[in-house]
Amino acid sequence: MKRIIALALLGTTLTGCTNLAPKPELRDLPVAPTFPELLDPDGEAVAAQLSYREWFTDPRLEALVATALINNRDLVAATARIEQARARYRIQDSRELPTLVGTASATRTRQAAGSVPIGGIDGDVGATTFNRFDVGVGVSAFELDFWGRLANLSEAARAQYLATVAAQRAFYLSLIADTAATYYEIVETEEQIALAQATAESREEGLRIARLRLDAGVTSALPFGQAETLLTQAQQQLAAERLALAQLRNQLAVLVGGAEPESLPTGLSLAAQGNEVRLAAGLPSDLLLVRPDIIAAEEELRAARANIGAARAAFFPSISLTGNAGLSSASLSGLFGADGLGWSFGPSISLPIVDAGARRADLDLAEALAVEEVANYDRTVQTAFREVADALAGRRFLAEQVGTLEAGVAAQERIARIARLRYREGVADYLEVLDAERNLFAAQQQLLATRRAWLQNRATLFVALGGGFERAEP
Repeated sequence: MKRIIALALLGTTLTGCTNLAPKPELRDLPVAPTFPELLDPDGEAVAAQLSYREWFTDPRLEALVATALINNRDLVAATARIEQARARYRIQDSRELPTLVGTASATRTRQAAGSVPIGGIDGDVGATTFNRFDVGVGVSAFELDFWGRLANLSEAARAQYLATVAAQRAFYLSLIADTAATYYEIVETEEQIALAQATAESREEGLRIARLRLDAGVTSALPFGQAETLLTQAQQQLAAERLALAQLRNQLAVLVGGAEPESLPTGLSLAAQGNEVRLAAGLPSDLLLVRPDIIAAEEELRAARANIGAARAAFFPSISLTGNAGLSSASLSGLFGADGLGWSFGPSISLPIVDAGARRADLDLAEALAVEEVANYDRTVQTAFREVADALAGRRFLAEQVGTLEAGVAAQERIARIARLRYREGVADYLEVLDAERNLFAAQQQLLATRRAWLQNRATLFVALGGGFERAEP
């Protein structure tokens, strides 16, 4: 028994002598070495060192993100895929070691030696009873991995597992960004509804005054019709915003994994959101270490290279080991004596001679998949660079738009106030009021939409730079 175990351990030691997988190549990044200065990439905070709780200032949004990270069904499924990949890796990794199977058996047999006639009746003579007890251990068809086939398959499974972990982390961050984006849209829509309601109420009052002036014969029916048009526009916008709000709440319910909790804190307005912290973009090469989607693509590439090594190993002979060792005795008391020891050892070698090009096709497939993974990796890096660059551009230019629109709304409010005064004094017709009211309403709507876009861009930049993971408590 000791001999067969020693032989199995020797075979394990000799495996993996050769690794036929291609070596990783040093390659230049498929992006510029730095972000353009125009995008203003400098800042004082590193996103990857901040959790979402430290970045978002709205307590309601923070609570919604926490709920989504617990209840979102897609995130639960992504986490379950990690366990599946870990199990597949453990299964594949176990094949590099021999499987020892222990057996034990006991049999009792009664056998008649012959039969003779006794008084005309047949009877048994010399019946014998046999006992047999066996115990042993064996190795069945254990492959000696001289060419690294099993080692490369195990490495591929490990890389797939790590890629699954990184993919789950990537979804974790995207869930934070999607929840924040949806929440900001909800806040904007609620403020758009409040704006439309206030505008509709103001225009209802304007319509009442226009009716009084029409009934008194001060004006014609044209100003009254124009006032009706203004009111219907506000009412139509109000209905559209209410529909959008209902759809956004349904979308948020899917993200957080159910209805919004009733105990959520009160949220902030769009104007009160955000903070003064500026994120540093760093260098594009920094993204390789903090972006889980890039890490996942890198692991997928590593798995593809390992599969090439396994496909190359198929061209070499496959050597397997089968062995058994055990003890056998006719009596249980003598089972473990030296005389009962028996063993067998049988190595085997196999190599397909004609396979109609199957092994060559397997290698071609593995190499083509590796080329695809290289392209996927480059594309992932380029996508990450673009997302950060776009968010940096948004940080600068959306902030400028917000400032410009705030000044524009203030100017439109003054114009609308003057137009109403001029109309009441009879200096201008109602068409001037109509244009001023329309322009003011549009400017206010655009300001709300741009503020929301600026907030969404902040969340996008934070996640694109690898921020959002909760840090472990010290």
